Amino acid sequence: MTRYVDEDLHGTEFRECDLTGARLIGVVLQDAVIDGLVTNLVVNGVEVTGYVEAELDRRHPVRVLVRSEDPADLREAARQLRAGWAATIERIRRAPGIECRSVNDEWSAAQTMRHLVFVHDSWFRRCCLGSTERFTPMGIGPDVEPYREAHGLDLSLDPALDEIVNVRAAQAAELEAWLDDVTAEQLAAPAPVPDDDVWPPYARGRSVRQCLRTVLNETFEHHGFCVRDLGLIEAQDAE
Repeated sequence: MTRYVDEDLHGTEFRECDLTGARLIGVVLQDAVIDGLVTNLVVNGVEVTGYVEAELDRRHPVRVLVRSEDPADLREAARQLRAGWAATIERIRRAPGIECRSVNDEWSAAQTMRHLVFVHDSWFRRCCLGSTERFTPMGIGPDVEPYREAHGLDLSLDPALDEIVNVRAAQAAELEAWLDDVTAEQLAAPAPVPDDDVWPPYARGRSVRQCLRTVLNETFEHHGFCVRDLGLIEAQDAE
């Protein structure tokens, strides 16, 4: 394990890092931000993950619906997520061009929505429906090879906001139509992931419900990122 002793890490950013098992002893940690998959986090002898998760559920009740095994709850989750994104898209339209701006090296709003195009194609169509169709070209997937620009993705594209919104609307309607008919038994069944080397390679062995949960979680989490960054951009413009 790498040890940092008496180091000044003020302002250090850890991005896409695996900090599993990390220990921070005798540190000064003020005005810090931790954003990611956090479990079993102990702060000054107190395991705080449960508190954080409970507070997130209080602020965002849709998270509870996303974790449900009841198709009715999942239908309501999809509806609420779609409504949330619709409101944010209207916010974007009130500030033309803001969808292409980024802050703190994060994706812009347009890139975020293009990533969700990819999430729908990969985690829903492939993993829930068993589709082998090529991905929507405008989608943005993982940076790792050979998946970065494969199975129909075209990173040279720069689609307009309306084009992205129309694709996302069609995908949301497809998901909700499927949810209208899906049963608890179908959700519990093994995901029909095609046997080929296309993203996501680690979905095999999961249930349909687990793959659907990934779609809904990604839709929720990336909406939060998008709203956060729009607020930062608007604050910068107001200065």
